Amino acid sequence: MMRLNIPYLDDKELTEISKVLETGFLTQGPKTAQFEQIVADYIGCKYAFAMSSCTTALHLALVVLGVQSGDEVLVADFTFPATANVVVQLGAVPVLVDINLKTFTMDPVDLERKITDRTRVIIPVDAFGCAADYDSINKIAAANNLPVVEDAATAIGTKYYDRFCGNLTTLGCFSFHPRKVITTGEGGMITTNDDHLAERVKLLRSHGGVRTGSWYQYEEAGFNYRLSDVLSAIGVVQMGKLPYIVGRKREMARMLSDKLAGLDGVRVPVNPEWDGHIFQSYVILLDQKYNRDMVVAEMRELGIETTLGTYALHDQPFYQRHYEYKSGQLPKSHQAFSQTVTLPMYPQMTDDDLDQIADTLQRVLSLPDILNG
Repeated sequence: MMRLNIPYLDDKELTEISKVLETGFLTQGPKTAQFEQIVADYIGCKYAFAMSSCTTALHLALVVLGVQSGDEVLVADFTFPATANVVVQLGAVPVLVDINLKTFTMDPVDLERKITDRTRVIIPVDAFGCAADYDSINKIAAANNLPVVEDAATAIGTKYYDRFCGNLTTLGCFSFHPRKVITTGEGGMITTNDDHLAERVKLLRSHGGVRTGSWYQYEEAGFNYRLSDVLSAIGVVQMGKLPYIVGRKREMARMLSDKLAGLDGVRVPVNPEWDGHIFQSYVILLDQKYNRDMVVAEMRELGIETTLGTYALHDQPFYQRHYEYKSGQLPKSHQAFSQTVTLPMYPQMTDDDLDQIADTLQRVLSLPDILNG
C-alpha cells in the first residue's frame, strides 16, 4: 500500500533527541527556546512560542485577543474542525465563511458581508499549504478594526508573495502533526510581532505564572500548553530539512500535475497569483459526475491510500445542530468537501510512484460504477 504521507525522518532526529535525554531536562527548556528562535528567524517575525498543538495555539490566540462568550468569530468553513472548535470552547459563536474554489481558502467577498457589530476576530485558513488572499482579508480587517488569526497549520514554508505565512497577520498558528510539512509528532507554534500579545501568550501558555526569585507568582489562571524539549529536538532538525522538503514537494506537484493534465473531470491544485503554494497536501477536485467516496475506496483497493481534502464545517452534525446550518448552505465549501481527493505526496516518493498514482487514478475514473447516479 502506498501511504498518503510518511514524515521525512532519519537518524538526525534520534541524535538530537538523545542529546536532550542525556541532559535530563525533558520538559520545555533550552531546546524549545532554540526551536522557537529558528522558526521566528525563518519566517521573519519577532516572537514564536512552541505549543502542544495547533489546536491549543488557536485557542490561546483567541484567549489573548480577549474573545468572550457571545462574540462572533469568522472562520473559513473548509477546514479541520479544530479551527472552529476553539471558538465554541470559549462560548463564542463561529460564523462560517465560504471559500474560493480555486484556492480552497476564505472568500473575501463572503467574509465582508458576514461582519457584524459582534464580530471580534477573523480566522482564515491556509489550505493544504496555499496561503489565503491576505491583501484582501487584511484590508477588510483593518477597515473594521478586527484582528486576524492565521490558521497556518499546513503552511510552514508557504509564502504570500515575498512574505512567509505566520508573519502576515496579528497572530499565526502552525501545526507539526505528522501529516504536516515538518513534524514534531504532536506540536504547534504561535507567532506574532505584537509585544503585548507575546507577553500574554508567554504568561498563559504555562499556568499564568511569573518567576519571582526561586518560585512563581501566579498572575492568571493559565494553561499547560507547553511543548517538551524532546519534541522540540525533532523540530530543530526538521527545520533544517524544511527548504529541501518544500522544494521537493513543489517539484513533485508540478510533475504530478503534468501527468494528470487532460484527465477528464480532474482539476489539479492551483498555485495562485501570489505563488508560494508548498503542496503540504496534493488535493484534486473531481467533477460532480464522479462519486468521490467510491474513488477513494477503489484507489485503496488498487494499493494507493487517498482521502478527502478536508471538512465543510457547515455540513457537520454539531454545527448543524447548534448553529442551524444546512448542508450546501455554503456551496463552494460543500462542493470541495464532497469532491476533493488528497493524493500521496511526500519527499521520499519516486518518479515511478507518481506514474503509479496517475495511472491508477485514470484506471479508477474509467470504471462505470464510479459515476454518480
